[in-house]
Amino acid sequence: MQEIYSPREVEAAAQQKWHRTAAFKAVEDASRPKYYALSMFPYPSGKLHMGHVRNYTITDVLARFKRLQGFNVLQPMGWDAFGLPAENAAMKNGGAPAAWTYANIEYMKTQLDSLGFALDWERELATCKPDYYRWEQWLFTRLFEKGVIYKKNGVVNWDPVDQTVLANEQVVDGRGWRSGAVVEKREIPMYYFAITKYADELLTSLDTLDGWPEQVKTMQKNWIGKSHGSDVVFAYDEASIGHAGTMKVYTTRPDTLMGATYVAVAAEHPLATQAAANNPALQAFIAECKAGSVAEADVAKMEKKGMDTGLFVIHPLTGAKLPVWVANYVLWGYGEGAVMAVPAHDERDFEFANKYRLPLLQVYAPVAGDHAFDATQWQDWYAAKDDSVRTVNSGKYDGKSFSEAFDAIVGDLEAKAAGQKKTQYRLRDWGISRQRYWGCPIPIIHCPTCGDVPVPEKDLPVVLPENVIPDGAGSPLAKMPEFYETSCPKCGGAAKRETDTMDTFVESSWYYARYASPKCDTAMLDKAAADYWLQVDQYVGGIEHAILHLLYARFFHKLMRDEGLVSSDEPFKSLLTQGMVICETFYRDLPNGSKDWIAPQDVVLERDGKGKITGATHRVDGLPVVVGGVEKMSKSKNNGVDPQEFIEKYGADTARLFMMFAAPPEQSLEWSDAGVEGAFRFLKRLWKLAKEHADAGVVTAYAGGELNASQKELRFKLHSTIQKVADDYGRRQQFNTAIAAVMELLNTYDKTDRSDAAGRAVAQEVLESVTLLLSPIVPHITDAVWAVLRPGSELLAQAWPQVDEAALVKSEIEMMVQVAGKLRGSITVAADAAKDAIEAAALAHENVQKFMEGKPAKKIIVVPGRLVNIVV
Repeated sequence: MQEIYSPREVEAAAQQKWHRTAAFKAVEDASRPKYYALSMFPYPSGKLHMGHVRNYTITDVLARFKRLQGFNVLQPMGWDAFGLPAENAAMKNGGAPAAWTYANIEYMKTQLDSLGFALDWERELATCKPDYYRWEQWLFTRLFEKGVIYKKNGVVNWDPVDQTVLANEQVVDGRGWRSGAVVEKREIPMYYFAITKYADELLTSLDTLDGWPEQVKTMQKNWIGKSHGSDVVFAYDEASIGHAGTMKVYTTRPDTLMGATYVAVAAEHPLATQAAANNPALQAFIAECKAGSVAEADVAKMEKKGMDTGLFVIHPLTGAKLPVWVANYVLWGYGEGAVMAVPAHDERDFEFANKYRLPLLQVYAPVAGDHAFDATQWQDWYAAKDDSVRTVNSGKYDGKSFSEAFDAIVGDLEAKAAGQKKTQYRLRDWGISRQRYWGCPIPIIHCPTCGDVPVPEKDLPVVLPENVIPDGAGSPLAKMPEFYETSCPKCGGAAKRETDTMDTFVESSWYYARYASPKCDTAMLDKAAADYWLQVDQYVGGIEHAILHLLYARFFHKLMRDEGLVSSDEPFKSLLTQGMVICETFYRDLPNGSKDWIAPQDVVLERDGKGKITGATHRVDGLPVVVGGVEKMSKSKNNGVDPQEFIEKYGADTARLFMMFAAPPEQSLEWSDAGVEGAFRFLKRLWKLAKEHADAGVVTAYAGGELNASQKELRFKLHSTIQKVADDYGRRQQFNTAIAAVMELLNTYDKTDRSDAAGRAVAQEVLESVTLLLSPIVPHITDAVWAVLRPGSELLAQAWPQVDEAALVKSEIEMMVQVAGKLRGSITVAADAAKDAIEAAALAHENVQKFMEGKPAKKIIVVPGRLVNIVV
């Protein structure tokens, strides 16, 4: 064993051995319990960042721990390889997205290998490869024929820079999530997954996911948004509209119908179009509304605007004429594109009505108290629907509770054929058409005679040409006759291939299942392999994927189940959402008002005695820089740490140890150079302890015999640590406390007599166990240490150390002694000592006698196994 710990040499040797022996290849084995550990796969952007390192290290620790426990472990890796960044990079560099993507994959794969992850590379997949997306197209054609996928015109979010449709979830504050461009509304033909057909199951089966964070389940429940309400039908006022007709709205509060004072419609509603025909001001307002985002989150935050159309509809119960307004907060495509407004009892309507001086009609009042209704100031009780309020100003419905008013009004609406009780979901069908090139081609052929025809299975995959350089002006596929010119599979006539590609979230919705049989070329999944490995036992990824990816993956799993491809109902048994990696930011203000962000390694900090930053200067010019605060590591703030540079300096094990020790996995991890140095020192200490022991001659680990008191204490500490670390890894998933427990064990080891044969045997037992306990976190150094502690054996072939229950039985225990609640000493007594003996030993303690000052004990409180408190 070398004198000095050299991470570069140690890690290279371990990785070469693992590759040579295919150490992490997974095969189905019915004789062993399986464990499928999976990290959300990366987009091949070119380089890993520290967020990746943390994510994959967490998964790797769990995978290696389960392997030690005897599980048959699968931990695969692949690439979410389609998407806009590749097109943007191609336009910037003048190359094809495919070449850029494959080059990035190769580089990032070497980075992953350098971190020592226990990955089965034989199952590697890339979503841009035809052998992967062929089966996505196959499933598409089956679902299209069943109507689970359909085509219709839809109002969409259009990114004018990226020239593509965005899902609502991809619109942030009215801008495209990648380009930052202001999103526009457009109506175009789109393909949709009918996810709403599965809305109720997606909602109810969340309750079966005991291993998921409650926060994520709540986010999905809110997104699906099941609500109970009623349709309400308003007849057209023929005098103002000019013809007969009806407007249908859906409301969760039909009980407030008597308080409706106007209706609002979306800019695309037929009544809005009619009213704008001879109204230039209304035309301009409608154009403004159509330019806005169709994302609900953006609509909720925007300033509420509207215009009166001059048209009216008829209240179905009172016969009153209600004005029709065009409002920017009503979305076309959500329900019928119209809402009834009850300003007195809906905060959004209240704001709108006050802005445009529309009437408010109070129809609820508190049962008790003197809460006066204020038409100018919203109060929370206005929206109450519990026993604290009763209906007022509602004619025959007066004096009713929420449920009584709900049932009575809906009953009357149904009797008049003017509405009916209805359950609705906030969730909308998933539009997947994207007008981009670098994506999975949609396998549809447009025939002027036969219509939209799915590509036959024998002709799949529809291969995306890879030698294409996009120019940013729409999809290149639409300009390539060699791609889109084809013949109809039904009639044989001239036809046109679909040039839209699928939303890249489709690829990431089923990749976890393909890992079970990635080389299967006769089916989307090998059923036996899928049934063996699925569900995924532990999935690890960021909370930012709570709705987009995780909801779509759950939906896809149910689609595959219904096609007979998988047997389970849910894809991921347990979910861990790791926190961000954050770091200090520094900058200087530039003359143009922007900021010049400075990398943390280029900054010299001044701190006070408590470690608080009091100043910062640039390492090169010595001039002051501004401390910008702690934020997520990012290129934009220049506060990231390059994993490759870090590994070359400290080694992968230091990165892994720091990541797991600095914070619990679900919390944000603040980067700390001092913490990194501390992790590196600990690994050097472990190396030194192993070398000192090995140089004196390795022995057989302790298996019985006489021990002195300190050696017994060390074995007690060892086996209580084994017990704790197993719980920290497995049940609690708190790796920082596991590492701390091992550090405490080694502190006890340092203080223990190890000079005689028994001491050497206990030392061997401790070091072997510590090596196994730490191996999931720091696999390279522990592989090398194991080789010198147990020559001729392999660490990867070992089992998790077993707890010796006998070692946890102490013949003597130490108890603290207090006088009047203050610590005054400690005593050592037999573990089974009687209360009288414990009291006598405490009273006899010299320091205790001193603080009792000769006074008698009034009361002696004994807390078994812990302390004695003497009250004088």
